[in-house]
Amino acid sequence: MRRLKRIKQAGNKKDSIQADLTDYSDKKTLLLYSTLQENIDYVKNSLGNSSDLIIRKTYIDNTKFLQACVIFIDGLSNNTSINEFVLESIRLYDNLDHQFFEDPLIDPLIKLKELILPIGEIKEISDMDTLLIGILSGDPAILLNGFQAGFLVGLKGWEERGVQEPSSETVIRGPREGFSENIRLNTALIRRKIKDSNLWLEQLLIGTVTKTTVAIMYLHGIVEETVLQEVRIRLNRIDIDGILESGYIEELIQDHTYTPFPTIYNTERPDVTAAALLKGRIAILVDGTPFVLIVPAIFPQFLQASEDYYQRSDISTLIRILRFISIFTALLAPSMFIAITTYHYEILPRPLLIALAQQREGVPFPLIIEAFLMEGTFELLREAGVRMPRAVGQAISIVGALVIGQAAVEAGIVSPAMVIVVAITAITSFAIPSYNMANAFRILRFGMMILAATFGLFGIIMGLLLMVQHLCSLRSFGEPFMKPFAGVKKKIFKDTILRVPWSKMKKSSNKI
Repeated sequence: MRRLKRIKQAGNKKDSIQADLTDYSDKKTLLLYSTLQENIDYVKNSLGNSSDLIIRKTYIDNTKFLQACVIFIDGLSNNTSINEFVLESIRLYDNLDHQFFEDPLIDPLIKLKELILPIGEIKEISDMDTLLIGILSGDPAILLNGFQAGFLVGLKGWEERGVQEPSSETVIRGPREGFSENIRLNTALIRRKIKDSNLWLEQLLIGTVTKTTVAIMYLHGIVEETVLQEVRIRLNRIDIDGILESGYIEELIQDHTYTPFPTIYNTERPDVTAAALLKGRIAILVDGTPFVLIVPAIFPQFLQASEDYYQRSDISTLIRILRFISIFTALLAPSMFIAITTYHYEILPRPLLIALAQQREGVPFPLIIEAFLMEGTFELLREAGVRMPRAVGQAISIVGALVIGQAAVEAGIVSPAMVIVVAITAITSFAIPSYNMANAFRILRFGMMILAATFGLFGIIMGLLLMVQHLCSLRSFGEPFMKPFAGVKKKIFKDTILRVPWSKMKKSSNKI
């Protein structure tokens, strides 16, 4: 079977992403046959005569004047709705005037659609590629004998997870609904938040094999057109056989590949997505995953939570300041401990210095080896806790850390002070709302430890300067990653480290 290839367009045409999933009129595709049996044989051969392919032949009304068939995949379509609204409607319709089928001036398919099918979502098809994509997407196909056209009806009916509370972004106060794996349900959740006609949606298929539905949502008039056009171009450039999760899209369209910092934000909360759209950002939704991508992204966005906007401004500001402190603590706590106790111990009070020296008496490893052992062990415990079943994962991570830490101290492998430093580092890393951003600082922490063991505080300062320089060089769809701290717009400081009262932010659609 001739494979359907994704459209590759360049330039500044907005039509590069079509709202219609199967608008491929600019390509030569195999048209439907006029004989019903030929169409059925083609579908059977294309799908390998799979056992879940259902083909139901019937006649329009009882005169057997016109033969039709319904083709669908068992498990992807709603069998009850097909029997009730399609097959029964076709078989029981007895007022059909046969003359209009023979009249060349009257479109029989339009008449058939208007007279017989009591279904809202009906799309006319004329080529084999669209037919196969529709069937494999869960839309039953209706074909008629003697016509090189048919219909796709919107009767998807697979089992899916409903709206549930997101597990990765829990809140004390705020909505409890989260995205699911159904892209149409996800777009509906966003439209429930923003009831505006300027909320536009564009869709396309990506993946030559999976043909995954990808959609972009934005607020027309608020979004930057240059950024929107850049999103369209990058999505159209993707050439891959399959898209199974939004992480595929994120890696393929990001500005910088070799960086530990995420430049595309992801969320599974509709309220977070709606707030981003109000600020002029663009949401990228991928069918089959509850995680929605938001572009462009800036650094403070990864340190903000939706709950910041549901509490008083003074409480939200305090929590945000604590998160920024947590970042520096998670990044620098082990390296500062190594640098001070190795090179700059004179800045410590004498009683504390004596206590640390006594704790390290009998420890056979240098501080850097001791820190790497503890940090590496903790990272392994955290990963094991994530991969283990939920009922025992948390217990293993907590009990394992306590048992191993205490046993390591009693065995003289590490000092108690190092255990405390590693514990503080772990706690502060959990305070970072974005898991991707927390991973970035987890990686950089080991580099800071090496610099601290080699050059002391000078190495830490050198590492911080390199990190800041790298952050300032990052871009997210052309927007500077550290834009809020560059003094471009004064009003954006109202919602970065601080969160001023809503009376000072009368419009939530201030662009960032």
